[in-house]
Amino acid sequence: MKLIRFGEPGKEKPGVLLNDGSRIDVSGVFPDYDEAFFEKGGLAALRSWLESNARGAPHVAASLRLGPPIRRPSKIVCIGLNFRDHAAETKAEPPKEPVIFFKATTSLVGPNDSLVIPRNAKKVDWEVELAVVIGKRASYVPKDRALDYVAGYALHNDYSERSFQLERGGQWVKGKSADTFAPLGPFLATPDELSNPGNLRMWLKVNGETRQNSSTSNMIFDVPTLVSYVSEFMTLLPGDVISTGTPAGVALGMNPPKYLQPGDVVELGIEGLGESRQQVVNSPLQQQSQ
Repeated sequence: MKLIRFGEPGKEKPGVLLNDGSRIDVSGVFPDYDEAFFEKGGLAALRSWLESNARGAPHVAASLRLGPPIRRPSKIVCIGLNFRDHAAETKAEPPKEPVIFFKATTSLVGPNDSLVIPRNAKKVDWEVELAVVIGKRASYVPKDRALDYVAGYALHNDYSERSFQLERGGQWVKGKSADTFAPLGPFLATPDELSNPGNLRMWLKVNGETRQNSSTSNMIFDVPTLVSYVSEFMTLLPGDVISTGTPAGVALGMNPPKYLQPGDVVELGIEGLGESRQQVVNSPLQQQSQ
């Protein structure tokens, strides 16, 4: 299944993207794709309902905005330096254990919403990533059972403000959490939709120029390892997101770096998980400070 949410920001309704590309509204039966939905067996119930009711469900116009495919989760856990080539381009040693940081959940937006440059920002960067959505409460999960806790996968752009992240002291979360810094989707794909999440092509372009072109096969720590590892340090709740890291090709690794500017267009995709597009704009607060 491919789960979508559609409508105005903050008023999204749950839907499903069918195999023929059409979209249907399931909000009359399922209130939203949130913690309660995943915790109470919502995926199985939705699959069963679709078998009998998909043809008669209300259709959703292709012109309607897509929101993030899940309602705001309890946490967005990110993994840093999880591709060997990315660690090298940032002049960092490949980690011996996964590097964990957070993005504020208020950074979550739809896949094609604008990327808003925050006030006083100077070095806004892109990162195409595979996001894993947790399907049930996970704590101290063995690696060989980790995939049993995965509800699905989604495309994620882990935007960063490098000066906030690296030059202002403290934790990386400061450079990762601005509003609009976590476009997710266009859909959440259940595991049966992907032949192998450990070998998916991933790419990103800025103004039509390819900046990242890699595969999830180049991750240092794979999805089962990450789910198991993170669950050792915190309880993962249904609907939580783990973003698994980015390959080489970010602005920080360019010589000289070429960070995003208003008017730029970022396009990205992962095999089996669709594509997204964000146009870069200044925030009103940024304009006032200039």
